[in-house]
Amino acid sequence: MKTLLCFDYGSKHIGVAVGQTITGTATPLEIISSYNNQPDWEKIQQLIEDWQPAALIVGVPVHLDDTRQPMTEAAEKFVRQLEGRFHLPVFGADERLSTFEAKRRSGQETAVDSIAAQAILETWLTDNNEQFDEFQDGTGKE
Repeated sequence: MKTLLCFDYGSKHIGVAVGQTITGTATPLEIISSYNNQPDWEKIQQLIEDWQPAALIVGVPVHLDDTRQPMTEAAEKFVRQLEGRFHLPVFGADERLSTFEAKRRSGQETAVDSIAAQAILETWLTDNNEQFDEFQDGTGKE
């Protein structure tokens, strides 16, 4: 069983969820605030120390027609920063409709970032769990 952390990156808030490869499920953890478009790196570091994830997943937004949007570059930059700071495998994940799904699951219109991270991670686990296991075993490639 491997533990994964997932981030739903935003310029003001970052939703965080934790999941396990064995069950393919995820749980919303919390919402981290960003200040001046800078993540709270201390809080992220604390989560990584607490959960000891095997890898990190970051939702990367694109439009429904697969074109990039303004937040795509910011999320990709966040991926690179996580890799550089924490030296863990970081995988981008399609986050299309995750906020819509989070609102549906929670019945709320706001403060759904961690639930969106949960939806992103559960989708990623469904789509990539076998490939991730091969990557971890050294038989696959990132």
